Formats: sequence, C-alpha cells, structure tokens
Amino acid sequence: MSTKGFTFKGGIHPPHNKKQTQSMPIENAVEPKYVVIPLSQHIGAPCEPLVVAGDKVKVGQKIGESKAFVSAPVHSSVSGTVKRIEQHQTTGGAKVNSIVIESDGLLEVHESVKPKGNVEDLSKEEVLAIIKDAGLTGMGGAGFPTHVKLSPPKDKVIDTIIVNGAECEPFLTADHRIMLEKPEDVLMGAKAVMKAVGVDKCYIAIEKNKPDAIEVMQKIVKDADGIEVAPLETKYPQGDEKRIINAITGREVPSGGLPMDVGCVVDNVGTIATIGNVFRTGMPVIQRVTTITGSAIKNPKNLYIRIGTLFSDIIEQCGGFSEEPGKIINGGPMMGIAQYTTDVPAIKGTSGILILNKKDATLQEPSNCIRCGKCVSACPVNLQPFLLSRLSIIKQFDEAEKNYAADCIECGSCSFICPAKRPLVDTIRIAKKEVLAKRRKAVK
Repeated sequence: MSTKGFTFKGGIHPPHNKKQTQSMPIENAVEPKYVVIPLSQHIGAPCEPLVVAGDKVKVGQKIGESKAFVSAPVHSSVSGTVKRIEQHQTTGGAKVNSIVIESDGLLEVHESVKPKGNVEDLSKEEVLAIIKDAGLTGMGGAGFPTHVKLSPPKDKVIDTIIVNGAECEPFLTADHRIMLEKPEDVLMGAKAVMKAVGVDKCYIAIEKNKPDAIEVMQKIVKDADGIEVAPLETKYPQGDEKRIINAITGREVPSGGLPMDVGCVVDNVGTIATIGNVFRTGMPVIQRVTTITGSAIKNPKNLYIRIGTLFSDIIEQCGGFSEEPGKIINGGPMMGIAQYTTDVPAIKGTSGILILNKKDATLQEPSNCIRCGKCVSACPVNLQPFLLSRLSIIKQFDEAEKNYAADCIECGSCSFICPAKRPLVDTIRIAKKEVLAKRRKAVK
C-alpha cells in the first residue's frame, strides 16, 4: 500500500495535546481495595447478576450475563467477596445495577481461565463463542458488543476488516501505546476477527502522527497474509468508523446504514488487542489501558486498570490533582462525557480520564451565528450544523429529521470551528435524540 495518507472530506485539526503521555509506557495500576462493576457497560440488554451478596469470586469469573443477543457478559476483575448489588452512578450519567466486590488482595484466578489455543485450529463458530463469552465490547468508547458486530446477516457480505488505530481524539494515547507495546496481541486479535467473519483482507489504520506505531505494526504484519497497515492523514474525526471506511476503501455508508452495508467491519485497536489477549491467556475482559491526563492532574499516565476501579482511586494513583479541576471527562475533550463526581467506575469503554483546570474548562460565551459556513465545511457527514442547531432550539424536530439530524456523529467539529462559539453539537444532540425516540415509538 502507498505511504500516502488516506483521508476524508471535512474535519478539523484541533491541538493534539498528546505529548504528556505519548512516550509514557503502560503501567499496571495498583489493585483497588474494591471495585464497582456495572451490569450494563454496553449497548443492548443489561446483564442479570450471577452472584449474590456474600459470594466469593475469583479473577475472570463471570458474574453477570444476559440471554439477549445484543449484550455482553461481565466478569470479576478481582478476587474477593461480593458485598452488595446496588444502583450506582456510571460514566454515562445514569445509575445502573452494579456489583460491589471487596478485594482480598490475592488476585486468585478462576478455574475457567485457560488459553484458547491457536486461532487457525478453531472453527468460525468457536472463535465467535470465545469472543462473546469473554465479554468483548467496543473499547473505543461506543460499547457495542463485538460478537454482534462480527455476526452480520447472511445477506451482508463482509470482505474487509479495519482495525481502527487512528486515535484522533486529542489527549488520548492508550491505543498508541497498545500498538507499541502489545503488537503481538493486535496481530492475534486481527487474525481471530478475520477468522470469525470469514474474510482475508484486513487493514490496520493508523494516523501519520504516530510514525513509531506505523513502523512497529508494519514489522509485525509483514509476514501475515492479508493484513497491512494503512497510514491515515492526521485529521479529526478520522477515527469515526464511517470516515475511516471512506478514507481507506472509498466506500460510503448510506444514511442510516452500518459498515456492514458496504462490506466492512471496524473494530478499535484496543478491542482487537484484548481479543488477542483472550486467546493467548484465556482471561476475559477485566482490564483495559486508559490514559489519565490533562492540565490538572499531577502525574499523567497510561495505566492498565481493572474494570470497576473508581475514578477517585485512579486519580490518586496519578498523584491527585495538581490544582483545582474545572472539568473531569470520561474519554477525550471532543466526544467524552463530563463527570460531576469521581465516585464512578472505569468501564470497558473508558479510554481516557481527562482532568482540565478551570482555565481550560471555561467555555467562551456564545454570540449570534454570523452565517460564515465554517461548520458546514468542517462537518464530516455533510450536514448543515447551523440549521440543525436552530431547528433544535425552536423545537422543529420534524424539520430536523428531514435535514438528517439522526446522521450526526456528535464529533463536535462544528462547535470547535465556530467563531461565534455556538453550542452546535449540544443542541443538535437534543434534536437527534428526539428524532430517534420518535422512530422507536413508531416501531413499537
């Protein structure tokens, strides 16, 4: 493949702000004294608990599961005692049923945790079952159950797998470090996904501002049939799955469509590396790499944290706040969700914890739209953000639907580029929710 970078129409170039952690190796986080493991960390049906208060559990033991197809089981990240099952605040803003486990400090591994063998020796169905049982979900933040994504309907013919290593979100470097430090897991995970879907073509997509990751991954895949690295131009939101498909293949996912509609499956590189780890060690999803960074954290780090560890414990391990924080975000500054408390657990989709000081967190006061059209030029979905925002403010949601509000990917490019500092993405998000709620009601 050419070294020329692939890209897409629109997008923006926000400051990277990755220097704090891009050269910092992944550290194993200190084991927490207790974890809070939500039974819903994914899109789809929440899990039902398989344990009760007083039960002893081990690392890797399945503690929650649902019979629904669109769901993913959860596992204990520590060994110890189930103290209670309660409604607990999560990073998404809602309180969900969660299992609180007090660690015994032994990290005793459950008997079911065993290496899964060579991917080449397993059937497609066996690979899918292993991925499902391990609780894999999209670890880039979306949280879609991986086994569902890898099980397209028979009329959807998949010919291309894309491993998303773009990591275009400012500040975050977890995926970058995974590619540098765990390339063998990425390769094994890619082979497993190719086997599960039955394809022989896979691209590992990496933005060109990570030349060291491109070099490492090119070396690791040079003898792997059907797998190659696709360098991407550095631009936000390059990591959006529809943008990355268009950049690499030239295909356009239709309005309201999915990657499978154009023969593609896209998985975040963190998800892929975790799949590789599952096959190599047998350990289900109990940990993930997370970037802790920002202007108000004392010691920024890339940490390998246990699912269910509270933000407060993670921040403390990074030396605490360097000054009074103005905002704490689960994820990155463009698409992350601000938190009002640190008493929330890290989940499978917690790619970053961003702590900004008051100066960096302060938004400028918006003024009237000046009709400059910059938001239209920046929108990677070819929408008219200024119009959708106005329709949302005056509650003309039917008109917003006619203007494709549901296609907004909420990347925030429009708000970032707006010289009037209008809260475009926030207002469009409201319209999008109204449109989708109306559609769900019509289906019922």
